[in-house]
Order: sequence, then structure tokens, then C-alpha cells
Amino acid sequence: MAQLLAFDLNVPETLEDQGSQEPSPYDESDVHDSFHRIIQEQTQWAAAQALELQPREPGAGTQAASGSAKGAPVHSSATLRILASMPSRTIGRSRGAIISQYYSRTVRLRRRTGRPQLGGSGRSARPSLRLYDLELDSATLQEEERQMLLVRELQSLTVTQRDHMLQGMPLSLAEKRCLREKSQTPRGKRRGWRGHRGLRCWSWLWDTCVLALHNLGLRLLWGLHALRPWRYALKRIGGQFGSSVLSYFLFLKTLLAFNALLLLPLLAFIVGVQAAFPPAPPGPGPAFTGLELLTGGGSFSHTVMYYGYYRNATLNQPCAPPLDGSQCTPEAHGLPYNMPLAYLFTVGMVFFITCITLVYSMSRSFGESYRVGSTLGVHAITVFCSWDYKVTQKWASRLQHDNIRTQLKAHWHPQELLAEWQLRQGPRSTCGRLRQVAVLVLVWLLCLGTTLGCAVAVYAFSELLTQQSPVSAEREGALLALPLVVCLLNLGAPYLFRGLAALERHDSPGLEVYVAICRNLILKMVILGILCYHWLGRRVGALKDQCWENFVGQELYRLTVVDFLLTLLDTLFGELLWRLISEKKFKRRGKPEFDIARNVLDLIYGQTLTWLGVLFSPLLPAVQSVKLLLLFYVKKTSLLANCRAPRRPWLASRMSTVFVSLLCFPSFLGAAIFLCYAIWQVKPSSTCGPFRGLDTMYEAGKLWVRRLEKAGPRVSWLPWVHQHLVENTFLTYLASALLLAVIYLNIQVVKGQRKVICLLKEQISNEGEDKIFLINKLHSVYERKERSRAGRTQEAMKLVDDREAF
Repeated sequence: MAQLLAFDLNVPETLEDQGSQEPSPYDESDVHDSFHRIIQEQTQWAAAQALELQPREPGAGTQAASGSAKGAPVHSSATLRILASMPSRTIGRSRGAIISQYYSRTVRLRRRTGRPQLGGSGRSARPSLRLYDLELDSATLQEEERQMLLVRELQSLTVTQRDHMLQGMPLSLAEKRCLREKSQTPRGKRRGWRGHRGLRCWSWLWDTCVLALHNLGLRLLWGLHALRPWRYALKRIGGQFGSSVLSYFLFLKTLLAFNALLLLPLLAFIVGVQAAFPPAPPGPGPAFTGLELLTGGGSFSHTVMYYGYYRNATLNQPCAPPLDGSQCTPEAHGLPYNMPLAYLFTVGMVFFITCITLVYSMSRSFGESYRVGSTLGVHAITVFCSWDYKVTQKWASRLQHDNIRTQLKAHWHPQELLAEWQLRQGPRSTCGRLRQVAVLVLVWLLCLGTTLGCAVAVYAFSELLTQQSPVSAEREGALLALPLVVCLLNLGAPYLFRGLAALERHDSPGLEVYVAICRNLILKMVILGILCYHWLGRRVGALKDQCWENFVGQELYRLTVVDFLLTLLDTLFGELLWRLISEKKFKRRGKPEFDIARNVLDLIYGQTLTWLGVLFSPLLPAVQSVKLLLLFYVKKTSLLANCRAPRRPWLASRMSTVFVSLLCFPSFLGAAIFLCYAIWQVKPSSTCGPFRGLDTMYEAGKLWVRRLEKAGPRVSWLPWVHQHLVENTFLTYLASALLLAVIYLNIQVVKGQRKVICLLKEQISNEGEDKIFLINKLHSVYERKERSRAGRTQEAMKLVDDREAF
């Protein structure tokens, strides 16, 4: 405070003020009383005449500080002392307050541990500060006495509790060391403990073992954390390319987790059980040629990979034949493992779990991306608050430095500011609007025409393949024709859309990305719709005497593999060769941009194929998981070597929410509708699979309920549950209505919370303005008092001069 008073205003001070130092928090009641008196004086003055804040006049007894900024508020010394004595500025700065605070904490800790209370310590010896029950008035004990009380309380604690309490005190190391030395057991007590050296050694040994086990557990957790393939790669990508490019790899990681969640129940309840009880082979299978890795047929056709391998019977433990030669019979009241029922329920269970996980991920993503609050001040937060001071390694600090730099480049991109400025300008002319509308309509017509042409090409080619005779084992390579055509169309059409989008010149860069996503999504969904009609509509009728489920599963496998291979070729030729040509031929150093929207839509397309094929190929999620792992390393290597961050990286800051939403509604919802139609409406094959001989796959559940009715009274409640809860449509509509009501209530609650947050922010802003107003009024009061005092002094001096003149 001495430095602050050195350049203060010329305010007459009393002798007490001249020799006083910074007000202590123990005088807090006096501070509040003086503050209250000042407010009362200001109120009385305002009642007499309106108080108006006037500019400071030069030579009126006030001088600006020599080093102060121009236009900065300059307050008197009394105002500065009161501001420095405010409770928000004294808490945590006074050593006495800290000691009293931790004394109260030590007392509460000792009482919780059940130790006896200290004798001879009254209520007055326990100071308190607001929430810590501190009585910091002038009649409180001195700091040394409080320190002695704290030392006595620390002596009553255990060594571990004492060390933990001392570590949490906001004091210097010298003061902590002094308190530690004073709180140690006296020598007389140490001598009494010499007989218990064995107990103390045992305690020390126990603490050492616990600490060693704790460190071992931390090292094991760190080792498991280090086994993740994306541990260092994600940090490097986020540091060099920003969060927008990182969102693609995080989304890939999310899809990998979804496939693992999808695969585990299938392995446990379908694949593993059938592998433990394999059916008799129909005959000698074809030899492995290597082409099966692309086509999915050949020797893979009669394995757990596809639907046709699974039996339509119950599975029991094998038993040894009796001595009399009779056959093995299952237990009379046992419920053997029903493979058709397990197959149906497991597929339904994994889809239900995936639905719940997707909804949770989408709601969490919405909460993180579209949280309430403005983005004002994000630059200051990035500059001053984003550095992690716990980073000690050089490579980690370098990554964090690159990450902060990339965030600043993303937030301060001039094109974003220019686009916002253009949107705030006045409307365009009529000719400009008509020209823009015409270009938009033309581009959309060309894009929709391209999508329609791709759909017609896929439909015509699939019909041509349906009319042909079945492909023999020697010509299995011809089965790759349809997947190759579909994947080429999915790969080439987005480049055409990207070229047409350059003609539109949208005002908003964000709108450009959303339009590109919409066009690519329409293309992929239309092609998948044509393929679903081809599989469930045409192929079911064409393959009456064959296993059409195996064919659908193999088609989806081929689409997954060919899509992965074409993605690798696109990465090689589209990114590597373009970089080499631009550097060698055109002598440019610019690398191609990493197209986040197109790459993420490719991931969504591949995951949709996996969900479509779960019913017909239970091991397809394993193939998708391997594909995602390889794709992660390929894309990471290509990104670091051949690509650069987008020119507008801020556009993808909220893309993760859009990606999860697209994964949930068009992708997962379409796959669920496809599988529900296949289960409830399509007749299964009569020659393969667990549902052979049934009209629909859902009929397996009805047959199981009929068996339960005859099994005995112990399971008679299961048919009642199926009849009244599963088949009753009223409960389904009621559950849907309740779900919609809960969603509506949650939306209303969120809206109410937003309104409350906005009101609280407005209230905080008003409180700040009130504080500034109050400080200015107090400053005005002190100026007026100063002027009146100076006037009285001048009058007194004038009277003295007049008397001397007489």
C-alpha cells in the first residue's frame, strides 16, 4: 500500500492515517462501519442535492498519477484504503486469517476422528472468518496465541493427517517448516515411545508397502493407457492441424468403440456358442485360394462368418451313451440353449445397446458443442488460460505450443470476419439476388441429376446381374463387379459436387460445408436404398432354393472390402500424387487440404454397411474394426506427409455433433428399419440358417413362448409377459408417448435454464456497473469533502491574515 499512496491525491490525512499500514482483516467490522458511514453521508448529500460526477479540474487539490494511463480512474487515498480492505481482497492474504482458518479445520478433523477435546480453550479462543466461524474483531487473541492453539491441535492428529494439513496451508515453506517442528512430539514423550519401537517400525513398513503398491497400480494404469494406438498420434494431430482435423480421428475412434460394443455380445452368445457345437459339414469344402479375402465366398461360405452356418436346433452338452445302449435325453425340466432364439435376441439386444449409446453420445455432444454462452473473450482465454503448467517434457510442451498456435489461427482467420461483415451489410441488388438464385438452382439440379443417374446406374446393373445365371466357383471374381461400380460412384461423385460448389459462392462458409454434407449424404443413402431393394426384393425371389442370407452377407462384406481398397487408392493418388505434382510441376509448396466432411461421410457409409450386415454376417463388425484400425494409420501418415489443415478450420469446431447426429438418424435408423423389415416380413431360406422352415424370423420367438407354456408352472409367467407386454401394441404406443413427453419436458427445461442463465449474466453485468457507480459516487463524496475542507482552511487563513492586518 505504500507504493500506492506515493502517487496519491493531495488529501489531508490525520496522524493515524500517516503512520498506518494496510488495514488488517481483524478490523473488518471497523471497515464495514466506515463504509456504512460513507454510504449514509452520500445518501444524505444526495437528498440535499443531486450528485453528479463531474470531470476533475486541474489545480483543485488533485493531481493525476505520473505513471497512470490517460483516462484511467484516479481515486483518493481513503477510497483506495477502503477498497483494499474489502472482504474479497483480504481473505486469503492475511497470515492470521490463514492460521485461524486451519485451526478451525484441524478442530473439526480431530472431532471427526473421535479424539478428546482440548481443555482450557474457550469459545473466544476459536476465531472464525465467515464460513469458517472466525471471530476477527479487536478483542480476539493475538496471532501467536492462535499459532500455539494450531500447534496443539496439530499435535493431537496423526502424522499423516498432520502432513496433509500442513501441505494444504497457503503459507511459505519456512512457515510450514516452523509449524512442523513445533507440532512434533516433545522429547519426554519420545522417550516414552522408545518401548514401542517395534510398533513404529511395523507402521513404517506398512506405509512403505502401501505406497509401493499404489505406485505399482499407477504404473500399470499408465501402461494400459500407453497401449492405445492413438495415444500420442491424437496429440500430435491436434497440435499441428487443430481440433477440426482432430475431430475426424476422434470420430473414427468412436466408431471403433461402437464396433467393439457390437462385437462382444455377438461373440459371446452366437459365434462362440456355435463354434463350441459345430454342425456336421455338408461335404468337402473348397480349398483356400486367397480370393476369399476379397469376395468373402469360397471357403468362407461354410464358417461362422455367415448366417447359413448356424443351426436351427437347441444346443446341449454332449453326454456319454448309457450302458444299455439307449439314446441320450436332456433333463426333463431343463431349458436348453435355443440357437434361433439366441440369434434373434442377441441381434436385437446389440441394436438396442447401440441405440442407447448413440442417443447418449449425441446428447453429450450437443451439451459440449452448443453450450449456453457467448464466444466473446475466447481469444483471451486461449492466450492466458490454455497453457498447462504441469507439462514438463519438451515434446509435450512443443505439442501444446503448436495446439495453441493452431487455435489462434483458427479463431482469427480473416475470412470468417470478412464473411460476418458481409452478412451484416445491406441487402444485395435485385439482379445480384436473381443471379445467385439461378446459380444455386442450376447447381442443385446438376447435383440431384448426378445422384439420380448414379441410382439408375446401380439399379440397372443390379438387375442385369439378377437375370444372369449364378456365378460358378471359378468365376467368383465377377462378384466384385457390383461393389466396384457402387464404390466408384461414391468416390467420383463427391469430386463433381465439390467442383460445382465452387460456382455457388455462399456468403457463409458454414453453409458451404453443410450443403456439401447434404449432397454427399443424399447420394450415399439413395444408393444404399437401391441396394436394399435389390437384396430383399429381387434376390430373395431369384434365390429361392439357395441361401439368400449368405449372399446378402457376402455382398456387404465385398462392399466393405472394396470401399477400404478404394479409400487407400484415393489417399495415395488423390493426396500423395497431387502434392508431388503441385511441388514438381507447378512449383508450389501448397499441400491439398484435408477434406473433413467427405472423409467423415465415408466413415458413416462404412458403419452403415456394418449395421446392415450384422444379421447376415455376425463377424462383419470384426472386419470393420480391422478396417478402421488400418485406416487410422493410413490417414494419419497421409495427413502428416501430404495434407494441410483446411483454410477455415473453425468450420469443423461443431462438426462432431453433426457427425454423431448423421450417424444416429439416417445411418442407424435406416439400418434398423432394414433389419426390422427382414425379421418381420421376409421369409427365411428353407435350406440354411437358424430360421429355416419358418415363415418369418420373428416366428421363432412365438414358438419359444409356446414351448414355455408347456414347460411347467415355474416359467408360466414368461408367456404372460410376452403376450401382454411384447405383443400388446397399446403399451408400445404408451411408451412412445412417454418418451416424446420426456423429450419435450427436457427441451423446455433446457430453454428455461438458458433463460435463467441469461438473466444471471445480465444480473452479474448490472452488479459490476453498480460497483463502478458506487466507487465513482464515493470518489465524488471525497472530492466534495476535500473541497469543503480546503475552503474552510482558506477562510481560516484569510481570517488570520485579516487579524494580523488590523
